[in-house]
Amino acid sequence: MFCRILTLLCVTGMSFPFALAQSQPSQEQPVSQGDAMDSAMQMGGPATTLKDNVLRHTASGTSLEPDAVAPPMLMTMHGNWMLMLHGQAMIAEQQQTGPRGHDKLFSANWFMPMAQREIGRGQLTLRTMLSLEPATISGRYYPELFQQGETAFGKPIVDGQHPHNLFMEIAGIYDYHASDGLLLSIYAAPVGDPSLGPVAFPHRISASEDPLAPLGHHLEDSTHIAYEVVTAGATYGRVHWEASGFHGREPGENRWTIAVGGLDSWSTRLTVTPTRTFAMQYSVGHLHSPEALHPEEDVLRQTASIAYHHGWGSGDEASTLDGLLLWGRNHTIGTPTNANGYLLEATAQIRKRDSLWTRMENVDRTTDLLGAAAPAEETVVGRVQAYTAGYTHRIYRNGWSWYNLGAQTTFYDTPGTLRSLYGDHPVGVAVVLNIHLGR
Repeated sequence: MFCRILTLLCVTGMSFPFALAQSQPSQEQPVSQGDAMDSAMQMGGPATTLKDNVLRHTASGTSLEPDAVAPPMLMTMHGNWMLMLHGQAMIAEQQQTGPRGHDKLFSANWFMPMAQREIGRGQLTLRTMLSLEPATISGRYYPELFQQGETAFGKPIVDGQHPHNLFMEIAGIYDYHASDGLLLSIYAAPVGDPSLGPVAFPHRISASEDPLAPLGHHLEDSTHIAYEVVTAGATYGRVHWEASGFHGREPGENRWTIAVGGLDSWSTRLTVTPTRTFAMQYSVGHLHSPEALHPEEDVLRQTASIAYHHGWGSGDEASTLDGLLLWGRNHTIGTPTNANGYLLEATAQIRKRDSLWTRMENVDRTTDLLGAAAPAEETVVGRVQAYTAGYTHRIYRNGWSWYNLGAQTTFYDTPGTLRSLYGDHPVGVAVVLNIHLGR
């Protein structure tokens, strides 16, 4: 019953007009019953404290970017409610070389409406995140060399990335000011993101111009769409701790529906922000039967990351640099199998007109890449290196969005065990039109 009520509130109750949020830095306030909405009023600018950052709830689930990040946002007030919207749509033409390379035109996209208001000594947030990828990615995946995870038409997806679900998140969050320095939070979501991993790649500022999922997605942040999620958290000073229960099976092939399942998995995450420009997290979780291809396997996942943000200049001359260093590891419980993924990505926005980005990965791949020839037991068969560089230029801007046009190239280094399938150094090229909502 709770899930049905929350779904109706978040999906049907968020159709509203938006005005632009002005990018003004938040001011630190003494703790009071008005603190929650004071923080919400500063949604257009960076957060001054970790507590203000938590109250923004602009990333996936309850994960956090550095305090200094100013998320793009459209915003208006309606009575006691602060109504917000942000989102992104990328239209990409992907082409790849090598024996397994394919081409496709597709769109990766998401939209997040939010509503916040003060209630008692805290703040209530209702939020949903939607994606049209089930319609804009044909054939149930887009091509991406060496990518693996989940299924399409009953077969394992090999060299491709699955679309996100129509309902990526439907969540209610209540943050309670327990004392001058302590903020307690509860997050409940029929579909949402538990406390495992960094900010999911569609939301990361450091990945905001790259249309492709990281190869290490299923080692690092694949739980950003999970079912029956409940998370409790506490924030004090520069430390934020969380614990979650959720359903561990990843979404099925029907991307238009919301699945159900028991709370059979858990995770916990510790986030520390030593300064406003850094956010560091370590998380660990037990996933019960996450992959439909291997229903008998449980996974212990660990992740650790350091996110960085720096900005300089002001107005139309403002520039930013965002980066992420990330490690993720899946251990298949009851076996010696460990798969590790390492990622470094960064995006520089230069005077709000030009963007340069890179992503470098060193990722273990398993026998699932062998497709029909894969043995029943999944093991690691090699480690792939991928190096991406890209550039976009802003071609248009209006009062509520901006449009970047550019391209990226990815160079792959194939491990010896897979060279007969892929060649030594396949290449992928993507032309991308990136549409951002907000300012």
